[in-house]
Amino acid sequence: MCLVCGCTESGRMPLTITLRDSAHPQPDELVLQSVEDALVTAERWIGWSDGAQFSLGNAWTPHKALRRITDHLIDHLNQVECRLFGVSPVPDPWRGRATTLQTDWSPFTEGELDEATARLRRLAQTFALRLRASADQWDVDPGDGEWTLRAIAEHLVTASATYASRAPATKVAPPPAKP
Repeated sequence: MCLVCGCTESGRMPLTITLRDSAHPQPDELVLQSVEDALVTAERWIGWSDGAQFSLGNAWTPHKALRRITDHLIDHLNQVECRLFGVSPVPDPWRGRATTLQTDWSPFTEGELDEATARLRRLAQTFALRLRASADQWDVDPGDGEWTLRAIAEHLVTASATYASRAPATKVAPPPAKP
């Protein structure tokens, strides 16, 4: 959305995710698309400089939402890699969703969005490539109540959308009335 007049002029162009079967997106494609969707939402945060939305038991800012999407991808990439190699993941005692860092309160600019875009796209691509290379494992039940690889990908889609929906959009002020 244009911050000058509030029109719906398109801004940054999301990457086009080419689906192998548009009627049935695959887990790797879902992860890529969810990141692009979150980045489209994040564009509405440019210019944000104060306040937070209280949701899911804590304060949400643009930086925190993008940090949580990034951390969540890292957590589940680690989970998938450890499962495929038969090792236990490193325990994660820190619960980042429940913590709002001082840096989460920094103003959100075009530069922050560009940095997050570059980082998230590379991370999503890495995750998607791992999933694609493990396609024969997508629906294998790992037992012990653990999710399949397909379920992990679907969870990431939901979580990314949820985190992206938590940050407050930049307020848009209408232009002054013409005399």
